[in-house]
Amino acid sequence: MKLSEVQKILQAEVLCGEESLDLELDTACGSDLMSDVLAFTKRGALLLTGLTNAQAIRTAEIADIKAVVFVRGKRPDEGVIKLAESKNIPILATRFLMFESCGMLYENGMVGVSQLKEAVGDG
Repeated sequence: MKLSEVQKILQAEVLCGEESLDLELDTACGSDLMSDVLAFTKRGALLLTGLTNAQAIRTAEIADIKAVVFVRGKRPDEGVIKLAESKNIPILATRFLMFESCGMLYENGMVGVSQLKEAVGDG
């Protein structure tokens, strides 16, 4: 699924990385616990989170997350947006809750990391 499709499905605003809307995403992970993201996500995934501080972007960089969607109408401050820009990590924001956002993406063909054998935590 392209990031542009994610944007449309979640009625999301692009906060940075508009030039990356053609990114292809195979899987997604939803979590506010960055330790879970590091333990269980797959490289190249989409991260959905309500954590709007720099830790979300730094975790995305370490875990090789392709893009981040902030849920629940949350918006990061300008410093976090600039950090994401410097790391070439597109970020979006949606008003939908985490549960709703994940469900909407799943309903439209996005799979979770547990459905792929290449998840980081699978060793």
